[in-house]
Amino acid sequence: MRVEAIHLGPAKAGDLSPVHSAQAVAGKGLEGDRHFKENGAKPGQALTLVEADVVEGAGLPAGATRRQLTVRGTGLNDLIGKRFKVGDVECYGVELCEPCAHLQSMTRPGIITELVHRAGINADILTDGTIAVGDAIAEL
Repeated sequence: MRVEAIHLGPAKAGDLSPVHSAQAVAGKGLEGDRHFKENGAKPGQALTLVEADVVEGAGLPAGATRRQLTVRGTGLNDLIGKRFKVGDVECYGVELCEPCAHLQSMTRPGIITELVHRAGINADILTDGTIAVGDAIAEL
């Protein structure tokens, strides 16, 4: 798997903007994103990832799932309960990132059912570093 796109945004309800790279801070999240917590993110809330094929299959534009990283390749759900690297940044897959009513309100009716168990994963960031488009994702 590889990082195909990164989308960050300061507001929960606002549009996310594509960026080429983001600074990952262990235990806090991605700088410049709405989920970044200076005092520490709750487990599984520092980083979100989704497979590009799922986004495309749902007919959504890049970034519309509101996940920070869109990755090309399969097996993202297999990283739950495992350590993995995104480029040089070590992460830990915490849980599935299930679709919610907020996502449905920003996209279309039925998206929750369509994306259940396929809407990506939530992860912790374990080491500081830069995540960039094109970075490889590999299980440790």
